[in-house]
Amino acid sequence: MHIHYEGYKIIGITVLFLAVILTVVNFIFPMQSVFHLILYVLATSQMIWTISFFRVPHRKAFSSGNTIYSSADGTVVVFEEVFESEYFRDKRMQISVFMSPFNVHVNWFPMNGKVVYTKYHPGKFLIANHPKSSLENERNTIVIKDESGREVLVRQVAGMMARRIICFSKSGDIAKIGEEFGLIRFGSRVDFYLPLDAEVKVKIGDKVKGITTVLATFQI
Repeated sequence: MHIHYEGYKIIGITVLFLAVILTVVNFIFPMQSVFHLILYVLATSQMIWTISFFRVPHRKAFSSGNTIYSSADGTVVVFEEVFESEYFRDKRMQISVFMSPFNVHVNWFPMNGKVVYTKYHPGKFLIANHPKSSLENERNTIVIKDESGREVLVRQVAGMMARRIICFSKSGDIAKIGEEFGLIRFGSRVDFYLPLDAEVKVKIGDKVKGITTVLATFQI
C-alpha cells in the first residue's frame, strides 16, 4: 500500500494547519489539561483519516475478456434498468457503487479495451446516494470499448463532500484492468452502465472492492 501523489499537497496542508492550531492553543493555554488531550486525539484522528483517504492498496488484477470488475471500493446502492441519455441513448443496466469517506477513492479501469469517450459535467453536490445525483451532480463520464466492440460506460459522480473529480484518462487511451483512471475526493459514487444481457454478479447492499469484485460478465 502507498499514498497517492494527489494527496501529498492536502496531507501537507493538513499537517501545517493542525500544527498551527496546536501551537496557538499551547501558547495561549500552556497548562496541560483534559482539553489539550482531547485536542491531541482529534488532531491525530484527523491526520490518520486524511492519510488513509489517499491510500492505494496493492491488488493483483486478473484479466478476463468477458469480465467487468468494479472500478471502486464501496457499497452497491443501485441495480436497475435505466435509459442512458448521454452516450448510448438506449436502455442499459445501471450498477452504482457508493464510496464512503472511509473507502479507498482511487478508480480503476473495469475491463481491458480502449477509451472512446470522455466528458466532464459541472453540477450540484447532492449526497452521492441520492437518486438524482447521477444526472445533476458534478460528474465525469468515460466509455471503454473492448476488442469485441462491447462498451461499458463508467461515470464518476461527486457527492456532498466531494469537491473534485480527477480523471487521468482521455479518448484514445488504452484501458487495462488494474490501472488507475481517476480519483474522487471525499465521498462519492461510481456508476456503471452495462448491456442489458450482461450477467450481473452483485446485488444492492453488497460490499465491493476495486479490481477484485466482479460486477458482471458479458454474454459470449
